[in-house]
Amino acid sequence: MAGHSKWSNIKARKGAQDKKRSKLFSRVLKEITIAIKENGLNGDPDSNPALRNAIQNARGINMPKDNIERAIKKATGAESNNYEEVSFEGYGPHGIAIFVECTTDNMNRTVGNVRSVFNKNGGSLGTNGSLEFLFTRMGVFTILKENMTMDWEELQLEMIEAGAETFEEEENAYFIYTAFTDFGKASDKLRELGLEVTSSELERIPNHTEVIPVEQALSILKMVDLFEEDDDVQGVFHNMELTEELEKELAEMG
Repeated sequence: MAGHSKWSNIKARKGAQDKKRSKLFSRVLKEITIAIKENGLNGDPDSNPALRNAIQNARGINMPKDNIERAIKKATGAESNNYEEVSFEGYGPHGIAIFVECTTDNMNRTVGNVRSVFNKNGGSLGTNGSLEFLFTRMGVFTILKENMTMDWEELQLEMIEAGAETFEEEENAYFIYTAFTDFGKASDKLRELGLEVTSSELERIPNHTEVIPVEQALSILKMVDLFEEDDDVQGVFHNMELTEELEKELAEMG
């Protein structure tokens, strides 16, 4: 898990440096729309846990309250976008498995864009389900240390009762991992405890990671960036290990 949390931190710092707020906002607005659509146009976060999580993620990236309220109002109306969730699996160069999750209102566009990134960067798009065994879908909750209002060990005890399986502490944040089936229960528990969660996501955690040389690893990260620049892409997951050498190289690159 350590490689995952380190990668999350680097993505958070890089995102802040690149100021990709519009991309983050677009992603969360789609989460809000889908949460409402898939729950009978229910725009009430108190009775729609998926919407509650989406709003929590919106607040975690400092989305203005007015934007959130407009998104909810639009999603509950007749003219809201009809999004589909779709995932793609394939290999990048050097044998690294890549899982791309998308939300789209134009499937042909999305398929073409994803296939193009794979093909133009030494990768290959596989069939759905071909890489499923390499990843475990888990709930991942991130709490910035500056927002922590209770003792970390005490929180771990509380969260174990709510289904949490693994905990990690990095320089600036705490990470809580749950099984896919316990995601909702853990989310409700954090809400009950009154903690400000920076993000709550369902992520695909690699069951094992592959170590490759730094130069090759940078080509994988470039490929990941290209996927994430696409507005239809919600998340990109891979099984490459973030080594100390790679982390140092990324730090030097700024």
